[in-house]
Order: sequence, then structure tokens, then C-alpha cells
Amino acid sequence: MFRGSLVALVTPMTESGDVDHVAYGRLLDWHLRQGSDGIVVAGTTGESATVTATEVAELLQIAVQRVGGRMPVIAGTGSHSTAESVERTRVACELGVDGVLVVTPYYNRPPQEGLYRHFSVVADASSVPLILYNVPSRTACDLLPATVERLAAHPQIIGIKEATGSIERGREILARCGDDFLLLSGDDASCRELVGAGAQGVITVTGNVAPRLMHEMVEAALAGDVEAARELDERLAGLHTALFVEPNPIPVKWALLRLGLVGPGIRLPLVELGEAHRETVLAAMRRAGVIE
Repeated sequence: MFRGSLVALVTPMTESGDVDHVAYGRLLDWHLRQGSDGIVVAGTTGESATVTATEVAELLQIAVQRVGGRMPVIAGTGSHSTAESVERTRVACELGVDGVLVVTPYYNRPPQEGLYRHFSVVADASSVPLILYNVPSRTACDLLPATVERLAAHPQIIGIKEATGSIERGREILARCGDDFLLLSGDDASCRELVGAGAQGVITVTGNVAPRLMHEMVEAALAGDVEAARELDERLAGLHTALFVEPNPIPVKWALLRLGLVGPGIRLPLVELGEAHRETVLAAMRRAGVIE
């Protein structure tokens, strides 16, 4: 179920910062038409740090009702607190999501034993498959392959979104956990290479802006069509970089604003994309063919 180009969906907001449910529905429909292989709601790109629990529940309910059964809906349910992660996971399961994505606890900097216990407790509370999420650049916490191997024995933990960008790390995880363990890239720039090493897809930021191309590129890589995947990835390479010229999701929300898909809203402490970076993002969009 969880393979291909899974989009870490932005949360559209009005200029005043309210969640824009009209634009959100439009995005969901657009990703269905464009061939995205699934969506992640309320992840990092969805501004999980500032959307409220009530807002997340509304977003999940809308997604399940609008696209459920036609593409997987994954809920971002991780936090810095084990108890809060458990509660978020239970709510998401009750709303009918297909899976949950649980990030390593940020700020606390737990040791590996703390990470093992944290994820085990959250997985015990989940009635749907749980995907681990390792992104040390944001959390100051690294879920090491040996701990992933321990966690892979839990029946609810089916895989990991590995966002270190390290191909060797991905290979080690697969070697330890076996081919049945789901490895998803969390780094657009290296996802094609990671798929070549055995990953089943990517949870993507770039897919917000170029969903059709990301779907086609990952499908080509999964099919072993190295040349086609490389050619498609070359068109996307500018976006892989430009969408991170300022912290995610600042650039991607601005790009979607230019495409007319969302409004200008973003919540403090994040702000709109700086003038100095706008031409860089536009140039990458033109190279990918998503804007003239």
C-alpha cells in the first residue's frame, strides 16, 4: 500500500492563518488526478508544530472522506511527548487513516533505549501500520539502524521514513530488517538512488509542486528503468534544492501560491519566502515544466 510517491501535504491557510478547507479539498482532488501514490497529513510540511489537535482531526476526516480508498492517507502523529503521540495516534486510527507516521521525539534528545520504548508504546496504541520517521537535522535525535532492527519485530511497525539522505544508512537498515521492511526516502534529492538500493518510494516535498513527475520518476526507478528515472529526476533536481532554500514548508507553500493552488497563509514563527529566493524557486519550477 505504501509505495511510490507519497506526498507530505502542505496545510493550506488563508492570509489570516486559518486553515483553508476549500483549498485543501482542491489539493486532495489535484493529487488524485496527478497520480500521487498517497498523502501524509499533518507532517512537517503540513506545519504539524503549529496546527492544533482539532484542526488535524478535521484535516484527517476530510482526507479520509474525500480520497480514502483511492489513495492511502497517512497521519503524522509524532511529537516530543510519548503520551501525546499515543493520543494523536489513537485519534487518527479512529478517523480511519491507513497508517501513521511517527517522528523521533524532538528536543528531548532521548538515548536509543528511550527511542525504542517510545516507539514501542506508540505502536502498542495503534490499530494501523506505523512508519518510523528519522530526521536528525530537525530533531537533534538519530534513530540508529540497530534500534530500527529491534523495533521491526513489533507487528505494527512496518517501515521507516529515513531522511538522513544516506544511501549506506538505507542499505544497512534493509540488511538488518529484511526486504519485507518498508524503507521510504525522506530526502527528495537522493530518493532515486535510495530506491535503486531497495527503498519502495519516498515521502516527498517536491511532489507537492510536481506530483505527476515525481510519480513517474519513482515508478521508473521501482521498475528498474535507470535511464528514464535519471532523465525525470534531472528535471526535478532544481526543485529538490530550491524547495529548501529556506526552512520547509516556506518555499513549497510559496510555489503552490504561484500555481494558484493555495493562498498566502503560513503560521508564525514561519514567514513568507524572502524576495532573494523567489527567482530561484521560479527557475526550478520552469525547469520542471510546472510553470511557464
